[in-house]
Amino acid sequence: MKQLEGVKNIIFDLGGVILNIEYQLTIDEFKKLGIDNFEDIFSQYKQSVLSDNFEIGRISELEFHEGIKKISGVDFTFQESKNAWNALLLDLPKARIHLLKKLAQNYRLFLFSNTNETHYNQFVSQVSDDFDSIFEKTYYSHLFGKRKPNKDAFQTILKENNLQASETLFVDDSIQHIKSAESLGISVILIQENPIEVLFD
Repeated sequence: MKQLEGVKNIIFDLGGVILNIEYQLTIDEFKKLGIDNFEDIFSQYKQSVLSDNFEIGRISELEFHEGIKKISGVDFTFQESKNAWNALLLDLPKARIHLLKKLAQNYRLFLFSNTNETHYNQFVSQVSDDFDSIFEKTYYSHLFGKRKPNKDAFQTILKENNLQASETLFVDDSIQHIKSAESLGISVILIQENPIEVLFD
């Protein structure tokens, strides 16, 4: 494994970096429920105030799913909505867990994920109980109360853990999040085609 020069701390995103996800699957499932313009409510690069509020824990799971019904004008059950919302969550390759554990031997690792109650509960049910223990600290936006790309979220993480931006690397799959971290002097890696096990090994 190559040594990252000048880096002492790594902040990882979860979905699209560690956990495989596919946004189109959720869009497709909501279309099956009758919402033809679900992209206007949620996508990787653009999402509604409703989604933003859900991601910072400002509204409950029920309020979010009821909000989708209200915005769309389409009627479906709470469980149908949750199932469609969770459709984007795929697998967590064992190779990535192995890589993270190796990295933790040489770097301070942190997790910062824009997520929500529904996705979080589903994710937790899929992974082993010791997943969070790989990281020195985890920041799930709905519990943290802050989300990317807001600069104050990154600043809070740096301050709380006494991290120097110049010694910190941030790994994410969304360009708007990358640009925000980079503007604070944090080194960045944008995940596109190559998964982290290729980039770090």
